Amino acid sequence: MSCNDNKAITQDESAKLSVDFEKYQLENGLEVILHQDKSDPIVSLAIQYGVGSNREVTGRTGFAHLFEHMLFQESENVPQDQFFKTIQDVGGTLNGGTWKDGTVYYEVVPKNAMETVMWLESDRMGFLINTVTQAAFTNQQEVVQNEKRQRVDNNPYGHTRYVIDKSLYPEGHPYNWQVIGELEDLQNATVEDVKEFYDKFYGPNNATLVLAGDFDTAEAKKLIEKYFGEIKRRQEVEPLKPQRVTLAETKRLYHEDNFATAPQLTMVWPTLEQYTDDAYALDVLEEILSEGKKAPLYKVLVKGKDLTSRTTAYNSSNELAGDFRISITANNGVDLDAIEAGINESFALFEKEGITDSDIERVKAGLETQFYNGISSVLGKSFQLANYNVFAGDPGFITQDIENIKKVSKEDVQRVYDTYIKGKPYVMTSFVPKGQLELIAENSEKANVVEEEIKENVAVEVEEAVTEIVKTPSKFDRSLQPAPGESPALNIPEMWTQTLSNGMKVSGIQQDEIPVATFSLVIEGGHLMDNMEKNGVANLMTDILMEGTANKTPEQLEEEIALLGASINMYTTRESIVIRGNTLTRNLKKTMDLVAEILLEPRWDEAELARVKTKTINNIERSDANPNAVASRVYDKILYGEDHIFSYPTSGTVESVKAIAMEDLKEFYNNNFSPSISTFQIVGKVDKNAVLTNLKSLEERWPAKEVSIPEYPVANTRDKASLYFVDIPNSKQSVINIGYVAIPRTDADFYPLKVMNYKLGGSFSGNLNLILREEKGYTYGARTNFSGSKIPGTFTASSSVRTNTTGESVEIFRDQINKYKEGISKEDLDFTKNALIKSNARRFETQSSLLGMLQEINQYNLADNYIEDEETIVRNMTLEEHKALANKYLDASKMAYVVVGDAETQFAQFKNMGFDEVKLVDKNAEEVKLENVKM
Repeated sequence: MSCNDNKAITQDESAKLSVDFEKYQLENGLEVILHQDKSDPIVSLAIQYGVGSNREVTGRTGFAHLFEHMLFQESENVPQDQFFKTIQDVGGTLNGGTWKDGTVYYEVVPKNAMETVMWLESDRMGFLINTVTQAAFTNQQEVVQNEKRQRVDNNPYGHTRYVIDKSLYPEGHPYNWQVIGELEDLQNATVEDVKEFYDKFYGPNNATLVLAGDFDTAEAKKLIEKYFGEIKRRQEVEPLKPQRVTLAETKRLYHEDNFATAPQLTMVWPTLEQYTDDAYALDVLEEILSEGKKAPLYKVLVKGKDLTSRTTAYNSSNELAGDFRISITANNGVDLDAIEAGINESFALFEKEGITDSDIERVKAGLETQFYNGISSVLGKSFQLANYNVFAGDPGFITQDIENIKKVSKEDVQRVYDTYIKGKPYVMTSFVPKGQLELIAENSEKANVVEEEIKENVAVEVEEAVTEIVKTPSKFDRSLQPAPGESPALNIPEMWTQTLSNGMKVSGIQQDEIPVATFSLVIEGGHLMDNMEKNGVANLMTDILMEGTANKTPEQLEEEIALLGASINMYTTRESIVIRGNTLTRNLKKTMDLVAEILLEPRWDEAELARVKTKTINNIERSDANPNAVASRVYDKILYGEDHIFSYPTSGTVESVKAIAMEDLKEFYNNNFSPSISTFQIVGKVDKNAVLTNLKSLEERWPAKEVSIPEYPVANTRDKASLYFVDIPNSKQSVINIGYVAIPRTDADFYPLKVMNYKLGGSFSGNLNLILREEKGYTYGARTNFSGSKIPGTFTASSSVRTNTTGESVEIFRDQINKYKEGISKEDLDFTKNALIKSNARRFETQSSLLGMLQEINQYNLADNYIEDEETIVRNMTLEEHKALANKYLDASKMAYVVVGDAETQFAQFKNMGFDEVKLVDKNAEEVKLENVKM
């Protein structure tokens, strides 16, 4: 469940779906859209309501999102906390989302469970409100407040959107407040408020139902009528009319950010609503101004003045109004006056150079690929159809939408720049680190940001008389959950393999649904190859290789990729360097030629290396402001120890990156890049022969060499429970990571451990999440996981909890891990088996998931049918085996407990909680003296 300040569903484009759906309306006003897709044995049901935060009023904000949470609790015929469990039990997934203009709920399940999701969704649409209790409501108030703390209050620049919206949109405008709501409003909301909101906005006459996937149309219509047809209409909801805003003068505001490590400047201009001609042109303008090395903002701020390493512009056109923003996070210590001047200089450059036909072609080239990727899943198709139906009045608008984008001209782009940006008033925010007010832009006023004060935790006791739920009359017995039909048989797609003459293994799966191919080239080694003294070389390699080739400048390379409508990215992992791409099948050869050029003809541009190093250092320094990143870094350092490369971040440190020279990169490249340790995977509308033909140049030009990958022995040698606390003053939440080194992916026990862990914390219905989130309301989510590769990974239990519940939450983790060793019930084991086995029907739907499967097969030398072996492990697991695994691999008395939070209020309690040792450490896991911390 989530909220989103922008549109929840993207405007991906297509001309295909305009003739590939059926739309009709039930007597109660529910609009139904059916789209058949027989490519996989699954169905998606999405219900989008015409209610977002724009339907709220001042003083009662956050209701749409809060109510979204309430709909996952229970209904008259679905018991408490059974929505997630029921869908997982049939092998499905579900969630919901709220944004400014709407709310959507969805499920994706094997096709045999189609009736189950109709039963669930219809029950919360028409048979919910009698179950809304004060206790359940109070719990979800806490969960939503924790989500706000996690997404907003505990993050650098988290309050930026709040400050902008309060300044851009006048009091009473539906976009004046945040989707997640004001904290005070969330705390003051009542059950009666919820019931009124439900009655007004959650009727079938304010909803669109989309069913997509593998189903029989006649059967689907019959079931939709059965489950939804008898739900009564509720209040009529009048459509909202656009409410554009204007600014009489520029507003300049600043805020000292508790978590920021670098200053950030944001400028925002009011624009207009979606689906207008100008909105399409503004979408193109954002790309031309900020994306890529031809962009004026990049040329001035990055390349010319070295003030930042990244430029961002974004047009947000919504149902009622829109805004266009430029956001620049400056290099550390840069005065934001310089950023403002640089933006103005960029505008002058844009006006001088103008817009070329090539610019327009470059921006549009990716639209076709983007569209096809957007409809590669039944859920994506459901979202598309629902969104167009609700906001354009016709799911067939998908055809017009792409045509509207295609017809944008350079004259249109120039016009909207002149109309909405050039010389027009704007809202500008300066967010600077605490104590660095000298960096704010001149003439700025202090923004009114309300910082929550978290006091001592007081459990809210809600006494409610146990009364029988009053059932809303129905034509049939809704308390009987439909029995799913026979589960679809496991159907692993056919794959092919070939080893090239240079030693590179190639694997592929032909999938003809969309004319797109997704591929990856994986070179083993990655961070493992780094020298600890110059850590970060591998990571810099993946950046510098994308900065042009021997025959192409960085700008030329970027443009050639863009003109193909393709994407080519490189990144470094702990154990590999990966080149990943996506392109239209018809452009596969040209795309692969570029991959070969990138890989085999490096440019080694010193100026670009300097910019890449600056960007990397910026990212490292900014990670210090991210409590989750800090927790992960300290956790790895403690578990793997200083002699293991995994205890060092893949990106390197500020000091190590500064010390890296071009010769270090060349040496790394010459020693460690070889097809003999590489694999190539591809999925898409392309056959084996075509793939091998397109790889011929790479095969002939890339000779094999011997490469030795270092080995770092690691074992779980922990013999005590240690609490390590990292101080981030005034944190609204504490990040908790608990665990130790476990086993590698290659160990025979690894997948059985995944099965064993599922009910502890491997899913939403895991014991820890049910207690910490659903029962206590302390967190937005809690999970446990076994990770691992060829090198032993970790068992990790993790969560972000409200600051004043830190100690109790750690105790709950410890107690539940110990309790889990006593064994689980047969019911819980059956649930685990159903969830893991039946979900395989969804496992092969998208190109991305299939590519991941191929990479896993090649990385660990697995059999093509290894998923069948995993099913056998799940199916045959007994309660005794489950308990034995828990006792072998879970020992809370030997784990490291890492907590990142406010030491002044939370550290002292751990001295009396039975740990073998309690230490205060810094962000690099080095112990610090207590006197150096305010307590």
